[in-house]
Amino acid sequence: MTSPGVILYGPPTSGKDTTTAELSRQDDRYALLPKLKTGTGRSAGYRLVSDAERETLRSAGRLVVETRRYGNVYAIDRDDIAALVDADRIPVAHMGNVADLQRLRAAVPLAWTSVLLWVPREVCAKRSEHRGDPDTPKRLRAWDETLADLRATAATPVFNTIIHTDDTDARETARRIITTVTADPGEPITIPADLL
Repeated sequence: MTSPGVILYGPPTSGKDTTTAELSRQDDRYALLPKLKTGTGRSAGYRLVSDAERETLRSAGRLVVETRRYGNVYAIDRDDIAALVDADRIPVAHMGNVADLQRLRAAVPLAWTSVLLWVPREVCAKRSEHRGDPDTPKRLRAWDETLADLRATAATPVFNTIIHTDDTDARETARRIITTVTADPGEPITIPADLL
């Protein structure tokens, strides 16, 4: 049997961190897959690396995904996934675009459950301001980019489940994800037109 993994995708403030924390609270096998980060800003949930360190990892074939956003570079190290799986943990990856999500699924042979966490743009703005983000306009641009990304890939089945986190609390969101992972995620579905 292939080990499970979870990929959370969604715009800023859709609840990726909150959902991951709740998944871990409900079942301690679920663990955040730390991203590598080269740049400035928030460091929680990231392993900070220099450009040179990231290049060394890339040359060794360890980088599965690399993304540029907010003036930073984010990456996923294949060895971090392996370490979680070897410890009987379920990696929870946060992804910012569909292409990277698909790259991760193709490069790492886990039984991935892909989850779209969604919030409307106005909710994103309110949540960003409420949590004190100094760069709310950048977060809203990222929300716009997420919607454009979803529209560009709308005909391609990508997600196993879609959860509106403005209507669903963290406990229920985590419960739904755990149920989907446990029951077998099934084939990905296309995004409903009313979301786009």
